[in-house]
Amino acid sequence: MSNKQISQLISIFHGRTAPEQGNLVGYGALIEFLKLDLPMPLKLAIISSKRRQYENDNWLVFTPRHQPQETIYDHLVFALKYEGINLLFFKKLFEQISADTIEKWITNEPQSQYSRKIWFLFEWLMQKNLSVPDLKEGNYIALIDEGLQYANTISYNSSRHRIKDNLPGTFDFCPLIHKTVKLEKYIAEDLSNKTDAVISGLRKDILLRTSAFLLLKDSKASFTIEGENPTQNRAVRWGRAIGQAGSKPLNKEELLRLQQIIIENSRFVQMGYRTEGGFVGEHDRTTGEPIPEHISARWQDIEKLMEGLMNTARQMEESKYHPVLMAAEIAFGFVFIHPFVDGNGRLHRYLIHHLLAKMKFTPQGIIFPVSAAILERIDDYRKVLESYSYPLLEFIEWKKTPKNNVEVLNDTIDYYRYFDATLFAEFLFGSIDDTITKIIPGEVAYLQKYDAMKAWIDDRFQMPDKMVALLIRFLEQNNGSLSKRAKEKEFAAITDDEVTDIEDHFKLFFEDK
Repeated sequence: MSNKQISQLISIFHGRTAPEQGNLVGYGALIEFLKLDLPMPLKLAIISSKRRQYENDNWLVFTPRHQPQETIYDHLVFALKYEGINLLFFKKLFEQISADTIEKWITNEPQSQYSRKIWFLFEWLMQKNLSVPDLKEGNYIALIDEGLQYANTISYNSSRHRIKDNLPGTFDFCPLIHKTVKLEKYIAEDLSNKTDAVISGLRKDILLRTSAFLLLKDSKASFTIEGENPTQNRAVRWGRAIGQAGSKPLNKEELLRLQQIIIENSRFVQMGYRTEGGFVGEHDRTTGEPIPEHISARWQDIEKLMEGLMNTARQMEESKYHPVLMAAEIAFGFVFIHPFVDGNGRLHRYLIHHLLAKMKFTPQGIIFPVSAAILERIDDYRKVLESYSYPLLEFIEWKKTPKNNVEVLNDTIDYYRYFDATLFAEFLFGSIDDTITKIIPGEVAYLQKYDAMKAWIDDRFQMPDKMVALLIRFLEQNNGSLSKRAKEKEFAAITDDEVTDIEDHFKLFFEDK
């Protein structure tokens, strides 16, 4: 093969500007060369003529000595060595090239760790064996290179390939996460212990009230993200459900129970798993035609995908996989599958609570208000969801149904099984960090200020608790001053001098020093 056939000299590729001109290699080059139906990886690899190796958010840059030979096999070896494992790529590759070709690669280099990885991946992904005899000698090698990607902490030996299967998932659901500087920094910070430091030393009553405030705050935020303004009772009911996160097994029945809590009026919503197509987006105002921003998994695949997702969650729990990485893979996988007609977004965020609590990442009695943190980073949240959904639209064939829904025409199940969850893990870690460093301390500080103000009012006026709460709320709403209406109605018994004293003390207790 000529150099142009696989490697190609680029400076701009699929809308991405390379940091310098170079030869595209590895996964990106093979996807383009073989016209495989999958989005490009988050990072593309190029060989630069300059003798320096580095990476940024979108590119891996290598020196001329890294240039692979112009064969599919050599580019695969390069990809496995420097880019990690891309399960979706290998599934699409194996659907296109013959088993005979793969058998030749293996028999040519039976002891090569890369041919053994390709061999294992073929039989795992295609669920059938090649005509290659079992290996009888050689050391066992890990399938996932832990220098590049996060692996299962427990591996299973495959004696046929002499491979340690450390995939963090099952055949029916196995997203992967690349190791990044950002993720390694968050893991090293040990956010779970950071939380303990934030709440240690708090009085028990403050801790209990903080927890109650956080639950309601998170419940309301989760509805707001979906563009809904729930009644207080509905928000409290969902907050109560969030408070039970981690206490029940994750299964289909539990998800159906939670959907019932979310959907206040089910007369107009089909409950349970979808029995039709699904998408997120708008309808054309004139024709009513769907304008998808995300196309959900085919309804015929939901049972298999959800069973795979829950089996993977159980496997991760047993192997003590990192809780935040686990929550990112499971919760974002759930929202992309979109198994229900309605309630998917809130259940997606509930799953984050559930998994963090189940894995004891959150302290007992405290629920991280992740939805509140997401609401404050809503633009980043949308971008990270779109980073998966938008590129995928190109590979999903669909037609409009008579009800202006979408009907998916091609086989799409693998797009929801095998995706790169790196950006979702980084986003979730960032949201949890904001929760620990800003939202929880903010709620604690507010309660401490409230208690100090209440103690002063009690000492001065012996006012009923409900009246104190109303007074403080009025002062908050009016920037520390009591309105003319409040002074004339609810607090007519308070003199002007007393009002001034109250306003001064409110500023003393509540204004940031």
